[in-house]
Amino acid sequence: MTTAAFPRDILRQATVIATTCFMLIAAVIGAGVLGGTPVQDLQAGALSADATYLAPAAPAFSIWSVVYVGLVAYAVWQALPGRRADERQRVLGWWIALSEILNGLWLVAAQFTTLPLTVLVIALLLMTLCLIFRRTLHQPGRGWADRLLVDGVTGLHLGWVTLATVANTTAWLTRLVPSEWEGAADVWGVVVLVVVAVIGMGLAGSGGGRLAPALALSWGLSWLAVGRLSGQPHSTVIGVAAIIVALLALATAVIRRVRTVQRTTAASAPAR
Repeated sequence: MTTAAFPRDILRQATVIATTCFMLIAAVIGAGVLGGTPVQDLQAGALSADATYLAPAAPAFSIWSVVYVGLVAYAVWQALPGRRADERQRVLGWWIALSEILNGLWLVAAQFTTLPLTVLVIALLLMTLCLIFRRTLHQPGRGWADRLLVDGVTGLHLGWVTLATVANTTAWLTRLVPSEWEGAADVWGVVVLVVVAVIGMGLAGSGGGRLAPALALSWGLSWLAVGRLSGQPHSTVIGVAAIIVALLALATAVIRRVRTVQRTTAASAPAR
């Protein structure tokens, strides 16, 4: 729905563009360009792919390229005059801008502060993305561009950050607990992955089978499995559990999606 535009609508559009630029600059620094230290070397290596039992293998992080391209495309699209007074963008635009600020702040925190602060920032980012996800459900998009650039991109962001929050928190807790606790890593790893499974299936169920969060979550879990089965620290138990959880999350989303489409088709079919 589109109504008359107001000055705050132009401000919203400009804010999204500004926060996208901030996020990209932080990402470039986080990649080690412009004098920044690469993320895997920050915090004495605590955030590297082989630092903990719940860290995905390095190729998993290539999903950020997809998320960033999607957010840039969203920033351009939402800045079009036709989106200025769009009621859905009025509801979501500010929150998406906040998610981009937190995204960039995580890299700033990782570069210049401490692990506990990175956990706080990524937890806030996850909460923001969950709120965006909920609001997209209450106010569905119209047209393929809206669904792709809002639901799809923020869904990928949510799915990946869900697992990234687990990995980040594990990196912090690994620094706190005694080294003797490593003997129970398989047990705790499986317990955490069960929680991830519940979250993934919950997102699929509540979202009517939206595929983007499930795809991103399954992507991360698959590379977590690769890391544990073929790299260090090695854990066959956690690797197999990660594969099972990835399949559960994806299968739940697909099944829920099929049922949603079937109900929609049945409801729109002409009565005989």
